[in-house]
Amino acid sequence: REKEEQLWSWGAGTDGQLGTLRLQDEHLPQLLNVPSLSSASSVSMLACGGAHVVGLTSSGKVLTWGRGNSGQLGHGDMDCLLSPKIVMSLESYCITQVSAGWSHSGFVSDEGCVFTCGDGSFGQLGHGDYRSHCSPVKVSFFVNKHVEQIACGMRHSLVLLKDGSGNLLYGFGSGKRGQLGISIDRIKSVNAPEIIRGFDDVQIITITASADHSAALSADGELYTWGRGFGATSDFLSPQQSPSSSKFSKVALGWNHALVLSDNGEVFMLGGSHHGMLSNPEITTLSKHLSDGAVLERVPGFDGIKVVDIAAGAEHSAIEGAIKIWGWGEHGQLGLGSTRDETSPQTVSLGDEVERKDGTVRVYCGSGY
Repeated sequence: REKEEQLWSWGAGTDGQLGTLRLQDEHLPQLLNVPSLSSASSVSMLACGGAHVVGLTSSGKVLTWGRGNSGQLGHGDMDCLLSPKIVMSLESYCITQVSAGWSHSGFVSDEGCVFTCGDGSFGQLGHGDYRSHCSPVKVSFFVNKHVEQIACGMRHSLVLLKDGSGNLLYGFGSGKRGQLGISIDRIKSVNAPEIIRGFDDVQIITITASADHSAALSADGELYTWGRGFGATSDFLSPQQSPSSSKFSKVALGWNHALVLSDNGEVFMLGGSHHGMLSNPEITTLSKHLSDGAVLERVPGFDGIKVVDIAAGAEHSAIEGAIKIWGWGEHGQLGLGSTRDETSPQTVSLGDEVERKDGTVRVYCGSGY
């Protein structure tokens, strides 16, 4: 028997991004009744942007909802959507990975093509101009290449190629904080993909982008970051390896902080001086000082919990094992029934019936939801 899939949402909802059919914030988790999701097979991943969501089904179909004022939903218009809708122009493709930036979106197919739509005013769509698009457009630069992943930040994008001679990484869009990693000089923006240097002998397996930050993980568990500095640290114009004895399996980026998950289920945080982001040395159980003076702090309070996944919103964080969440709470994005900020991880309840069931729980964070 197939396991029942449920989708819950909470936090900022005034653009329809929660999929509740209501234009309002929700302070507690809301169970969504979404016929278009059940009819399109199970959801394999979600990507949460500034105020829009991109959903990918196990059959390779794409659904989007939320804010659409820049065309980021990909439906050929600039309307907001209060519930998920299939992106029809991608129906003939099997999409394998998606990403949502502040107001643009990216989609990768099983054949290695990459498509982008939404705001292009900083060149973040990669089409060689600064135009915006309301429907997904194939990025012609990569036509004869095999794209594996795209990561969309606030106004920039990263693309990871699957290549026989190694993994190549490209950046395009806004680069004023070094988030493109393509030059030793500050670059305002580029509108076509340019290669990111510094990974000649490194096999990159995962890329991520948020705000003016970029990050990558290598096959041997090394973390690389570039772009806007965390906390009071300076910007990095090229990828910097974070010295650590830990091996990492996932990185999640917020506006002012990063979460990193180690192979043995420990969670570390980089930056995060806003909204109680655990930068209090008294509660830091283990710190790793990076070369730029930033501190990678182990997040306390998870003794006996093996964390299996992490997510970072603008200024809030979530981990999975049990659903624990903390940080900025103004829109109810912590799911605790209030709008308070929380400086330490709190447990989110989806109800006794849900918590008694066996199954996989995945958490995704956007800006305030």
